[in-house]
Amino acid sequence: MANAISANRAELIAIANSVASEKMIDKAIVIEAMEDAIQRAARARYGAENDIRAKLDPDSGDLRLWRVVEVVDTVEDYFKQVDLKQAAKLKKDAIVGDFIVDPLPAIDLGRIDAQSAKQVIFQKVRDAERERQHEEYKDRVGEIITGVVKSVEFGHVVVNLGRAEGVIRRDQQIPREVVRVGDRIRSVVLNVRRENRGPQIFLSRAHPEFMKKLFAQEVPEIYDGVITIMAAARDPGSRAKIGVISRDSSIDPVGACVGMKGSRVQAVVQEMQGEKIDIIPWSEDTATFVVNALQPAQVARVVIDEEEERIEVVVPDDQLSLAIGRRGQNVRLASQLTGKAIDIMTEADASEKRQKEFVARSEMFQNELDVDETLSQLLVAEGFGELEEVAYVSIDELASIEGFDDDLAGELQNRAQEALERREAAAREERQNLGVEDALAEIPHLTEAMLVTLGKAGVKTLDDLADLATDELVQKKRIDQRRRKSDNNSDDKGGILAAYGLSDEQGNEIIMAARAHWFEEEA
Repeated sequence: MANAISANRAELIAIANSVASEKMIDKAIVIEAMEDAIQRAARARYGAENDIRAKLDPDSGDLRLWRVVEVVDTVEDYFKQVDLKQAAKLKKDAIVGDFIVDPLPAIDLGRIDAQSAKQVIFQKVRDAERERQHEEYKDRVGEIITGVVKSVEFGHVVVNLGRAEGVIRRDQQIPREVVRVGDRIRSVVLNVRRENRGPQIFLSRAHPEFMKKLFAQEVPEIYDGVITIMAAARDPGSRAKIGVISRDSSIDPVGACVGMKGSRVQAVVQEMQGEKIDIIPWSEDTATFVVNALQPAQVARVVIDEEEERIEVVVPDDQLSLAIGRRGQNVRLASQLTGKAIDIMTEADASEKRQKEFVARSEMFQNELDVDETLSQLLVAEGFGELEEVAYVSIDELASIEGFDDDLAGELQNRAQEALERREAAAREERQNLGVEDALAEIPHLTEAMLVTLGKAGVKTLDDLADLATDELVQKKRIDQRRRKSDNNSDDKGGILAAYGLSDEQGNEIIMAARAHWFEEEA
């Protein structure tokens, strides 16, 4: 009997060692799973109401089983409590409040108990294995990893990574790339998430990060940090652009990435299924970088609108199609590279646009300030475009315009301020007619004109405004990056007050001010 027990003990430890080694998890986790399984089997034998504990020695395989009971004056739960008289049989000096260990004899696991214990151990081991996989891969996000294609399901590629599986979703694959079961495939770890079915490892071959890591493998200067890829943009399977800079003035970043006879860049191109790559010198100057990013097109002029985060690029007539690229590809990639919307137009379009803006501003000054055409055109020519600029600029700046004096400058400022007051009064009346609450006028940053815009959008009460998210209120309009002949072609999908140039911080202040009454009511 003693030999049988020893054999069983040895077998338990051997199983624990084998499972821990095979699944690459801590042996203590397997031992804990076995103890849990034995505890459950013992509770099924002695009663689930008992507080039964099991301890398995990880070295010798000795198994101890006991019940924990509490010493009380009056027993209410006969499974977990004992009185002083019963406690004295287990422990001579027991007092009320003590927890006493009541040893139990070892049990023989029946077929059902053994099956149940097996399920418990498997589940615990599976959970530990999932945790190990998550811990192993969560810090490898952004790394290139090689695996073998296990299956292709509904267009998604499942990749065997050795000790785990990853998936390349359809939108993260290179278009028209043929992948077969058994192929070795390289991809970048995009994300690792905990889910009920275990850690999900999401891979990508279409993300710009994949291209950046491939260059780091092929170009030693990038790996060493001498050359840095500052920006990357891809149209997977077709074309890509990267912006590079060198920390060493003696090393040409573009030449280093191209390599002798294009050897380095060709290695990346082959891995990306023939995707053409434009390597561009990066520059801190936005205008210079935009000009480089639009290569091979030549650029005549760049105008940057910081408020709208939009760049207006003027090109010669014969360079328009080249700058835009097939189906807008060139300008779209340049926009992704710079992080700003790019508007391409010809010299003729730019001239026509400037002329229209000049006429519109001149007419506005003529009507609002009650001045003649010459004076209004002079203001526009000097760079004034809004009434606010005239109303609040210093008198000296206005008087310094050729043909102006202090009296004329002062008169123009008074008229501009009066015109703004008229606009405010008209907007207030329109806002009241729309039914917008006066309480909204007390909120910081909101003008009467903004309140009219809100009213037209159906936002008329504090609660209406408080229910909005910041991006719904102030998010900038997304600019169509293709050539436009008029503003009607713009993609107007911004927040309600996008046209007023409010920042996200101001939008947050407005929303929180509108929600203040909620907290006051709660208090």
